[in-house]
Amino acid sequence: MKQSENKQKKTEAIKILIADDHTIFRDALRSLLEDRFSVIGEATDGDEVVDAVTRLRPDILLLDVNMPRLNGLEALQQLAALEIPVRILLLTAEIDKTQMVEALLTGAAGVLLKDTSPHLLVKAIQTVMNGQYWIGRESVTDVVDVLRNLASSMRTEQRKDKFGLTPRELEIVQALAAGEVNKDIARRLAISDQTVKHHLTNIFNKLGVSQRLELVLFALKHDLINVQPHRTKEKTVVSSLRD
Repeated sequence: MKQSENKQKKTEAIKILIADDHTIFRDALRSLLEDRFSVIGEATDGDEVVDAVTRLRPDILLLDVNMPRLNGLEALQQLAALEIPVRILLLTAEIDKTQMVEALLTGAAGVLLKDTSPHLLVKAIQTVMNGQYWIGRESVTDVVDVLRNLASSMRTEQRKDKFGLTPRELEIVQALAAGEVNKDIARRLAISDQTVKHHLTNIFNKLGVSQRLELVLFALKHDLINVQPHRTKEKTVVSSLRD
């Protein structure tokens, strides 16, 4: 009995606000946490979150990403502007790397998946209360390293994204960037001029561009090609892109 009382005293000072638009999930979360922490309120949308945090001043905000009116990231931005000292754990069924980076840069103390075990949820809350960060299923001491790794991973994924272009279409994009005209491309690839034009039509449709110069600029921006033309070819490149 004494051990149970001590355990409660140890964690009852941690005040928690639950923000989620699903009643069943909020009720389950409250039932899970009330034995260890003080659940001081609930919110069902982003506007309610900002108001509740301002009024109740929780230590921890468990914030769902996908909510009506203001979503979790928008609410997070508003709370950051208010500079209220609350540690925020994002709760989500799924989150992409861009959202995760945005959340951490805006001031979130961690990101927690909704299928996390109760044991890890409690550990995550205790971790962020101690000034550390929680990403996925583990604590993090250096959030800068996390952001750096996420950014590197995002760049790798972007390079892998070829926007549905086939290897042959990518080859034609590369040739255009090198300054080749349709006849040059047809001759080198042993295909007809008409086939080159057909490929270009498909490329334009896939990338949402309408001109060759626009196509090459798009390709350079999204790492589809890596072209550094020599100065002697500059005139040829520009003239071919205008054809």
